[in-house]
Formats: sequence, C-alpha cells, structure tokens
Amino acid sequence: MASRKDDLNKTLAALTSSAFLLPAYQSAMADAPPEFTEIGMRYSKYKEDDLSAKKVFGGRSQRMDIDVAQFHLLAPVSDDWSVALDVGWEDMSGASPWFVGESIEAGDPKVVMSGASIEDTRTEVSVTTRYYFDSGTAGVNFTYSDEDDYESKSISLDGSLNSEDGLTTYSASLSASDDDITPTQGSYPTNTLSATKDIRSAWIGVSRIISKRALVRFGLSYTYRDGYLTDPYKYKDSRPDERKEWTASAGYRHFFAEQNAALHVDYRYFDDDWDIASQTLDVAWIQNVGQDITVAPFIRYYTQDKAKFFSVVINDDNDSDYFSDDYRLSSFGAFSYGLRVNYEIGNWSINADAERYQTDESWGLYSGEEAPALVDTWRYGVGLSYAFK
Repeated sequence: MASRKDDLNKTLAALTSSAFLLPAYQSAMADAPPEFTEIGMRYSKYKEDDLSAKKVFGGRSQRMDIDVAQFHLLAPVSDDWSVALDVGWEDMSGASPWFVGESIEAGDPKVVMSGASIEDTRTEVSVTTRYYFDSGTAGVNFTYSDEDDYESKSISLDGSLNSEDGLTTYSASLSASDDDITPTQGSYPTNTLSATKDIRSAWIGVSRIISKRALVRFGLSYTYRDGYLTDPYKYKDSRPDERKEWTASAGYRHFFAEQNAALHVDYRYFDDDWDIASQTLDVAWIQNVGQDITVAPFIRYYTQDKAKFFSVVINDDNDSDYFSDDYRLSSFGAFSYGLRVNYEIGNWSINADAERYQTDESWGLYSGEEAPALVDTWRYGVGLSYAFK
C-alpha cells in the first residue's frame, strides 16, 4: 500500500508536471535532488511592433529586435547536492524612444526616436548549487551579466522547509546586486558617463496542499534600489536615486483527473514609493495529451498607475527635481496571450512557445493620459534538452 507521502508526491507531480511552462513554480518540486544530468539549449526571438506614422515625428519607426540563445546544465553532485549552470546571450538592435514632444500642427504628442542605431550584445552566466535535506532545501546563486554599457554582479540565497505532515512548505530568499552603468555615446548625448546602482531584495512565501488535487501559495517581497535609476538614453530623464517596492502574490493550482489537466491561477499586487501601483492576473490551462505531450494556452492581464513624476510630453519649464516621459512609467493596461507546448521523446524534450503582448491606456484600471510610445510585441521560442538516464 502506498504511503501518505507517496500520495502527496503524486499530487505535487500532477499539479506541477508542466512546471517548465511556468518557471516561477519549479521550486514546488525542488525537495528532490535531480537523479540525472540534464543539458539543454533554447532560442527566443523578441520583436517590438513598429510605431505608426501618426505617433512619430518623421514617419513610421522601427523598434527593438532581440535574439536570445540560452544554455542550461543541471547535474547531481551527490545524493544531497546539485549544481546548475545557465549561460545566456542576447543580441539586440533597433531604435528606442528618446523623448515625446507636441506636434506644431495639432499639438498632439509624438515620439522622437533614437534612430535605428542601437546595437548591443549581452552575456549572462549564472551558477547555482543546492543542498537537499530531509525537510527542505538550501541554495546559493551567483550571476554575472555584461553588455556594452552595463555590468551586473548579483548573489542570492534561498531555502525551503516542509512541515512535519508534508502539506505545507515555507520558503524565503535574499538577493543583492551591484551594477555599473557606462552609457555608450551615440548620435545623442546621454545623461551620464558613468554611474552605479545597488539592489537588495527579500522574499518569503508559503504553499499548502489543501486537497488531493489542489494547492495554494502566498508570497510577500520587498526590494530596495539605490543609486542611478534614471534612464541615461532618454532626453531630460531624471528620477529619484532610491526606490522602495512591495509585492504581494497568491496562486492556486487544481488538477482535474478526468480531463488530465491542471488549472493555474496567479495574482500579483505591486506598489512603490514612486506612486506606481500595478496588478497582474495570470491564467493557464495545462493539458496533458497522452503520456508525452503537454499543451498550455495562457492569458495574462496587467494594469499599472503612473509614476508621480511622469508626464506624457516633455516639459522644458518643469520646476520639479524629477521628470520622465518614459512610457513604462505611464498608466496603461496590457494583455498577453499565447501557447506553450512540450513533447517528450525518450530522453529528449522539445518545447516551443509563442506569445503576443498588446497595450493600451484605455485597458487600464487607473486613469491617465496615453503615452504614444506604448509598445506591442511578439515573442517566440524553441528549446531542446536531453537527460542522461
């Protein structure tokens, strides 16, 4: 007869069998060390839609394209230890908004672009080691990232502890990063030649199995940013040199045995001292097709309020110490929707995904003027991995 612990493990496996589709929840199965070495590669394409001619000075404008290649290695070191290596390469090109001004004819806001001159390559290396004990895990991660104008070094510690009955898992993490900013001088001057910033973050969470087919989770986080937080490539952009952020999140998982599928629902609330508040709702349906195929359609809604120093149009008479017309600090709403697919063939695993992201000020829950540089994007990805069983 199977033990209660075996039944609980089967429940977790059913609820998180498609954890590759939602990486934030891979930790739900992290109590067990990997039995085999796994190696994988992945390619992704990110492309921003061109801005329409009516929103840009000088006609239609091309925006950013990013190609991403990733390598992943996960290996057991002993019965109680594992090590993971992740390496990523990004190659980006295109143009980005420089500032927003008013047209002479109608006085409506239009975007001045940086010109299609941005070219940059980023390399990121991340090493993680994890220790597994009877009632939980402990891990440490170091990440180094380097690009033409930015260098970042970060370290994080995390741990989890299971309750005696195995139904509840308590988790926590701490992280810190030190970043150096050295903007490259292109056609337009930048706001600084050299600067630094630091980021410190803490997170606590708890997950609970509430039935044979369902679990819930809750989390709280705090992040403190200090240093140069201005965008060096945006005209007259000037932001406070510190930012305090708070996040609360909740999630629900339910496995439907008859449909051989799981429902994933997640909610996140964000607030900071720049007066930005945001809400995110994620819904995904993880459908198993036979023994080897998993298909997951998903949809995400996001809405945010504007920063207290945001303005749609650049204001030369601004008396405040801080100003930004960066569309990412405006009020808007956004929908993401797409599909993820995974296919297991022996020791091989093939996965692919496609996602469409669209924004509009009228879709948001918070009031505010529309930023003309709001972006719509496409993202595609395909990956291949192998387990040495």
